[in-house]
Amino acid sequence: MPPLASGERQTLLEIARRAVIEAVESRRPLQIGPLPGALGERAGVFVTLKVAKKLRGCIGRLEPEEALSQAVADAAQLAACQDPRFKPMKPGELAQLGVEVSVLSPLERIEPGTIQIGRHGLMIRRGGFRGLLLPQVAVEHGWSSEQFLEETCMKAGLPADAWREPRTEILGFTAEIFSAGEV
Repeated sequence: MPPLASGERQTLLEIARRAVIEAVESRRPLQIGPLPGALGERAGVFVTLKVAKKLRGCIGRLEPEEALSQAVADAAQLAACQDPRFKPMKPGELAQLGVEVSVLSPLERIEPGTIQIGRHGLMIRRGGFRGLLLPQVAVEHGWSSEQFLEETCMKAGLPADAWREPRTEILGFTAEIFSAGEV
């Protein structure tokens, strides 16, 4: 998918915010009608929510069955109310809500020596285990490529050095990341 136009980015941020408000205030899903261009295409997406600049939820889908606009709405609502790491958001938190959207490229095998911090996100898979970290996570924590691999392995529930084993699949992706509010 080519890079999104600024208007498309703004539309997705508005959809994510509206979806969070609907989920928190009304507990209703937000249904998005068909939208033109890239907003109607399918792409992996994650929505990260922060309240007062602190992580409040992050959920996404690698291969959604619906259009990007609906995938953003669904991920935003899940991040607000069903991220297992947090209690559901409350209406009082909406005033300090920051929204970040990450539109993902397709996953591809990547060699550890080619990982670029800030450019690549990672997914580690082995058997029934899998873990994914977005490109911005390594930057936020100041990790090296090796630390990024180790942390992704641990997120998958594997030992930190599992990425060195041949049966562990290392996948990389890039993401178009944009935000609004206090992120």
